[in-house]
Amino acid sequence: QVQLAESGGGLVQAGGSLRLSCAAAGRTFSMNTMGWFRQATGKEREFVAAISWNDGSTRYADSVKGRFTISRDNAKNTVYLQMNSLNPEDTAVYYCAADRWALLRTTGYDYWGQGTQVTVSS
Repeated sequence: QVQLAESGGGLVQAGGSLRLSCAAAGRTFSMNTMGWFRQATGKEREFVAAISWNDGSTRYADSVKGRFTISRDNAKNTVYLQMNSLNPEDTAVYYCAADRWALLRTTGYDYWGQGTQVTVSS
């Protein structure tokens, strides 16, 4: 089992920045990829970004490319999502997820955190 805990959400004005953190505990050695997803009110959950635990390779959704950066600290078992140039369309609950099997895919993750709210005001 892997436990994931997100932090760092909050309220920010358009154009501002936030950094989300996801701390992993448990059988973290079994994880292949870590991802960030988001779900806005009334919408389906969508992929945001992913990173390989092993080599740090990354993948982003087109909507966040150039604005968001995913990174990891293997020693701390923590993944980060640096979000810059935020706009109201980025408002959502952001979830951290872990994938045991595949590399950088956008679906099929095995473990999920509880989520952290990000609200961007105009």
